[in-house]
Amino acid sequence: MAWTKYQLLLAGMMLITGSINTLSAKWADNFSAPGCKGSTEHSFSHPFLQAVGMFLGELSCLVLFHVLLCHDRRSPEPKMNTGQTFNPLYFFPPAMCDMTATCIMYVALNMTSASSFQMLRGAVIVFTGLLSVAFLGRKLMVSQWIGIFITITGLLVVGLADFVSGEKDEQHKLSEVITGDLLIIMAQVIVAVQMVLEEKFVYKHDVHPLRAVGTEGFFGFVTLSLLLIPMYYIPAGHFGNNPRQVLEDSLDAFCQIGNQPMIVLALLGNIISIAFFNFAGISVTKEISATTRMVLDSLRTVVIWAVSLAVGWERFHGLQVLGFIVLLVGAALYNGLHKPVMEKIPCCARFLGQSSSEERLLSGSTASVN
Repeated sequence: MAWTKYQLLLAGMMLITGSINTLSAKWADNFSAPGCKGSTEHSFSHPFLQAVGMFLGELSCLVLFHVLLCHDRRSPEPKMNTGQTFNPLYFFPPAMCDMTATCIMYVALNMTSASSFQMLRGAVIVFTGLLSVAFLGRKLMVSQWIGIFITITGLLVVGLADFVSGEKDEQHKLSEVITGDLLIIMAQVIVAVQMVLEEKFVYKHDVHPLRAVGTEGFFGFVTLSLLLIPMYYIPAGHFGNNPRQVLEDSLDAFCQIGNQPMIVLALLGNIISIAFFNFAGISVTKEISATTRMVLDSLRTVVIWAVSLAVGWERFHGLQVLGFIVLLVGAALYNGLHKPVMEKIPCCARFLGQSSSEERLLSGSTASVN
């Protein structure tokens, strides 16, 4: 069935804003500017402050929810399903997982390329699958187990590509690239925990997706904003890539922004794209399918990679192509994209049969994404 113009608009919005999420964050990292008190020019390395901006983008989804709700209530026949009443504190644990994982990934983005950053996030499939079996009592299909093993192979190929290219990388040391890649994979464990928590405690309350994303954004924004205060005083040595060598120097970030206003454009691009990406992702799931959302989420890796190559942020490496293809195959098998073909082959029926609750966990229809 052909897509409507509205569906095409949503798909395009999701692909474009999803790509801008990562590209704008990496763009901000590539800026250099003097800091406070006449400090020398240094790179804009403020991952925790950038994470606050990401949660601000998620929080805007809560504002959008109430705007849509007010508009719906004024209509002659309200149609908007607001879901059940719920205790907002149910969202606090997954929001803390989201906050921790996002901070780790933004730290890692300073150490590795944007394309590897996006590809390695495919590791979430492995940990989500394993945790859903351990804590939700799920039984994965044979095709899903195969998808997990193929995904692991793809991650190894991408890691190998980074190891080879890292020896020639002028921007990052090899040790930084490897550390960044490991941090991204570690963050996916936390993302998987977030998804399992949302499945176990949040979905049963039938919360509107925009409200769910916005509520998590609220908790993440408030908590991380408060944590920036002690981070200003916590020594971090060389890990704190700022003149004072603390965990996060927010004042230095604002001084750099004052000296290089283009950084604001990158940060605003990240905040706005997060909001639109979450809205578009939720709408694609509702208007088209969760499978389409997964495909579009995979395709944004290609866009991020192409832009990074075009602007000279990284060099082309054939192993990355192989790694991406392997990851794509693994994700396709795990998410059931092979079903339309296999349904025509009777002997392959045992590979099918994924439950609707499993699809909901995979699609993350109420989970915040970035």
